[in-house]
Amino acid sequence: MSISRNIFLLLLCSVLLFWVLAACTPASGVSTPSSSPGSISVVAAENFYGDIIKQLGGTHVAVTSILSDPNIDPHEYESNVQNALAVSNAQIVIENGAGYDSWMDKLLAASPNSKRIVLVATAIADHQLPDNPHVWYGIDNIQTIARAMTKALKQLDGTDATVFDNKLQRFDQSLATIQLKMNDIKARYAGTPVGLTEDIYLYQAIPLGLQVLTPFEFQKAIAEGNDPPADAVVTANQQINEHKVKILIYNEQTVTPITTHLQNAAQQQHIPIVPVTETMPPGKTYQQWMLDQLDVLEQALQRA
Repeated sequence: MSISRNIFLLLLCSVLLFWVLAACTPASGVSTPSSSPGSISVVAAENFYGDIIKQLGGTHVAVTSILSDPNIDPHEYESNVQNALAVSNAQIVIENGAGYDSWMDKLLAASPNSKRIVLVATAIADHQLPDNPHVWYGIDNIQTIARAMTKALKQLDGTDATVFDNKLQRFDQSLATIQLKMNDIKARYAGTPVGLTEDIYLYQAIPLGLQVLTPFEFQKAIAEGNDPPADAVVTANQQINEHKVKILIYNEQTVTPITTHLQNAAQQQHIPIVPVTETMPPGKTYQQWMLDQLDVLEQALQRA
């Protein structure tokens, strides 16, 4: 009888251990941090913000990025219990704001903490386009946001302020490489007419001097998950079919039948397509991501 009872207790403990381990397993699309004792706990709504503060904080931060799966449409993301737990334990939370990741506001409201530092990128960025929350595509905005991140790190860990300042300086230097690339493309291809499936790329298309012909109503509706006005759809298709645009810049993470039709039409007309994404691809830094896309853009402009 005693042996049977011991076996039962052993089995029960095994089942409980299984469920505890399962509950601790990271959910799909969430990157978990590797940390050292005493590191600052950071939660970023999007992985590019997580990558940037990791570059700025190094071993002094433990970063969790919630949106990190390139197959997930950020506009349709729904938070979960694991996200809520991470936010409740965070010393710094970074979100984009302006309605882009409103689910983060709900997570913050569910675990009030007056000591937690919340950085809202759209409230920090100083070069915003009207009604366009995609501020991380603006290199000048990222510089400002990185400074705010460094300020927050120094506020929580003043002892390592010099380390953080040095890392910020190196980060700014790396952004200069991106800016040089953009200046080079602008010098050669400014004025080139292009099409956009979404307004996300306006933050680079405008500084590059590209002439965006796609109606803004079309871009904005696709970005918000809505059907564009019928006349805007007609215009966008005509611009492709009549070769009024030389390339089509296509957001791979916001795909609809309308954008797919536009992409297919561009392929039939032998118009180069430049894919872009909203979240950073796995294994890349923010800088690598931006430079890779600029390289593809440059190659497309050469063929156009």
